[in-house]
Amino acid sequence: MTLDKHKPCAVIWFIDRAGGLSLQRLIRNCLLGIIVSTSTLGHGAPLKSDKDYQWLEELRTDKSLSWVKKQNERSLKRLEETPTFEGMKKDALAILEAKDKIPFGSIRKDFVYNFWQDADHVKGIWRRSPYTAYRDGKPQWDTLLDIDALAKSSGKNYVFGGVECLRVDQNRCLVTLSEGGSDASFVREYNIEKRAFVEGGYELPASKSSTGWVNKDEVLFNNALTPATQTDSGYPIEVRLWKRGQKVEESQVVFKGEKSDVSVSGWVSRDENEDKEYIFYSRSLSFYTSELYVSKDNKAFKLPLPIDVEMKGLHKGQFLFSNRKALGKIPAGSLVAVEFAELLKGNTPYQLVFTPNERQALDGVGISKDYLYVNLLDNVRSRVVRWELKGKTWSEKDLPLETTGSVSLNSIDDESNRMLVSYEDFLTPSSLFAFDGGTLEKKLIMALPARFKSDGLTIAQEFATSSDGEKIPYFIISPKTMKKDHSNPTLLYGYGGFEVALNPSYLAVAGKLWLEKGGVYVLANIRGGGEFGPRWHQAALLENRQKAFDDFAAVAKDLIAKGITNPAHLGIQGGSNGGLLMGASFTQHPELYNAVVCQVPLLDMLRYHKLLAGASWMAEYGNPDDPKMKKVIEKYSPFQNLDPKKTYPEVFFVTSTADDRVHPSHARKMAARMEEYKKPFFYYENIEGGHSASADLQQRAKRSALEFSYLWMKLNGANKS
Repeated sequence: MTLDKHKPCAVIWFIDRAGGLSLQRLIRNCLLGIIVSTSTLGHGAPLKSDKDYQWLEELRTDKSLSWVKKQNERSLKRLEETPTFEGMKKDALAILEAKDKIPFGSIRKDFVYNFWQDADHVKGIWRRSPYTAYRDGKPQWDTLLDIDALAKSSGKNYVFGGVECLRVDQNRCLVTLSEGGSDASFVREYNIEKRAFVEGGYELPASKSSTGWVNKDEVLFNNALTPATQTDSGYPIEVRLWKRGQKVEESQVVFKGEKSDVSVSGWVSRDENEDKEYIFYSRSLSFYTSELYVSKDNKAFKLPLPIDVEMKGLHKGQFLFSNRKALGKIPAGSLVAVEFAELLKGNTPYQLVFTPNERQALDGVGISKDYLYVNLLDNVRSRVVRWELKGKTWSEKDLPLETTGSVSLNSIDDESNRMLVSYEDFLTPSSLFAFDGGTLEKKLIMALPARFKSDGLTIAQEFATSSDGEKIPYFIISPKTMKKDHSNPTLLYGYGGFEVALNPSYLAVAGKLWLEKGGVYVLANIRGGGEFGPRWHQAALLENRQKAFDDFAAVAKDLIAKGITNPAHLGIQGGSNGGLLMGASFTQHPELYNAVVCQVPLLDMLRYHKLLAGASWMAEYGNPDDPKMKKVIEKYSPFQNLDPKKTYPEVFFVTSTADDRVHPSHARKMAARMEEYKKPFFYYENIEGGHSASADLQQRAKRSALEFSYLWMKLNGANKS
């Protein structure tokens, strides 16, 4: 029922629906003009405090998992019985397990390496093909490691995390695996030639540690094995030089940070043109600031650079970086070079390479033997520019690639100018090309077959006006014949944080499960993201976080004002930081939405910094222990702003027990509070899956079917809340 501030009886009747007060008492209170207290619900029981929900932060106790299983059972029963679920699951799985997917890979000397998953390899296989066969579209695959077989033989639910192979001997590799998809990973040395893990080789138990080769008998080990070697964020606090045959605890500490750092790391960077390698160390002071060091005379030499720069690589004796703040006359968001030899002397003769304009941003930098490549976002569409250094002069040339969607520099060989490049947009399936950065010759390797019917669809970019007048771009994918009669089932997706830009990408699963059924899909490029460089991100940082939420609401209102949809047909979706966006959106504007898919979310923002990796995000959100920031955060923190007096859409929370990045208790506690307030919701917590909430393709297909069945049920007119 609609709440009318001019009708006190309506207010009391709303409270009755939430708390079950007797109708006779309601009428009496209404006639007497008594304001019914909202500090109690249901027969006078006091509302629970935030602390009363903290038992749900206990990850795998019998009590917490019993609550999870109860919610899962209740929600799955309803969602799996919807008319669309089985068909959607089948369609999603067919797309995810298809054997005609593009086998994206990485060039390493004479081979292209690829990780592959399909119906026969649910957990996946790591394999390689000779480069020439791959380039010609006829790869000759040789399986190197079968993760399904490994999981079966070990009894562990392994998820592949990546591989680093020694540059001079590609047979020696460090394989990263996790159990259930968590961030905590195992590391084991693997011999490609023997197709076996190396007995007595490098091996680490599950942790947030990482490793990297120095040479065949030494690795850099970023140590997070024990609480004593972890920062407050749970990441490595020290770097060790680990020699072959040594016990890990006996390895030498070569660099160390502070407990308050986000993380500490060491790695090897190579200037291929100069044929030189250097060991770098970094102290991440916050998510966006760090001190950079280089090993010089066997000591860590601090580079004289501002702490807000981000290293992009080494090329022809130049140290390349981007800057988040203005550097003298060099604007923020630029690509800057400095002679590395001078930097090692403590000098900083900066040279500007490129500065994006107000509607552009650096989206990536790649380096081959002879060239530097800048993947530029230009009004949220890709444009790739090649830069060449001759003497002290940089010259540029646009690459002959599409500029209406997204270009990815999938792999660049730093020993030659070979590249693997792909293009896609919302309706155009990915195409993979072999590209020569010198001759600019482009050869199509493979194009992904269409996964949904897109003939009758169109893409448009629109702009909404936010609360402070800023123009917020968004993409809308809709039928060409769409009527602007406010009746179209519409899904609005957003993120808005951590400098992440949402670029056009092929909507394979969403296209089949949503667009093909007549739904409208909208992607909002709100502030907090990286679509227009540092200024776009920094506009919604810390005390300005509300701007991201206002931007998202502005897009929703613009869709309604233009007749595309109305609140009964408008749903929203986002995960992680986007899950926070979902929580803030439905608590601040419940009247705008009829469906909310809130994935692996941050919701209790007064405690996020005390859970898992949360402390590492304080540069984004602020420290809730700081009284000034607490006042800002508690105004929007969804968990604290849930109101028993309001009517909310029936939210669908999706999370994972195995997520060791964003704690599942954010979703648990929010759902439990909604349950206390007698607000309807759906809840699904995958016991595995990590931060992606899915450990394999079958779980991904199920999750997609659950989410889109929920959205279709809520938004297509069959079930208007």
